[in-house]
Amino acid sequence: MTQAPDNKISVLFVCLGNICRSPMAEGALRDAAARAGLDISVDSAGTADYHIGSPPDPRAIAAARRHGVDIGSACGRQLSQSDFFDFTHIFALDTANMVGIKACAPRHGTAHVAMLLDVLDRAGEPVPDPYYGDDAGFDECWSIVSEAANALVQRFLKDRIAARF
Repeated sequence: MTQAPDNKISVLFVCLGNICRSPMAEGALRDAAARAGLDISVDSAGTADYHIGSPPDPRAIAAARRHGVDIGSACGRQLSQSDFFDFTHIFALDTANMVGIKACAPRHGTAHVAMLLDVLDRAGEPVPDPYYGDDAGFDECWSIVSEAANALVQRFLKDRIAARF
């Protein structure tokens, strides 16, 4: 995985509206990084402009809260071209959003772009969108993004150790 020249890891999670999956992934990574003592920047965005300025879906907030993570202050925003320079890593939550990310990507963007579940050796698999379901779908989504967040932290820590030698 690539890192910015100042070695500060910065991660952006991207889903469609930025009110369910991506803010949950953002919260899960913030929590996993804090528990590991890893200093990283984390944010989330959507490929669509449906929920700019909106908080996460109340069901997403509740699912994260059940795991001791507060995502209530997150604010919906849309992916921008500057994100490809401001972040070292951009993770799509599904293939449709990967297409949107690639369509928005500037030619010389520096961010490493991948599907989130690639980190779990589940290449190309989407994080299921819980929006049209019930609380169980949000809990399943939390479980998946939390597992991926923990794997990312382990990979970032391993890369940091390897970079010292």
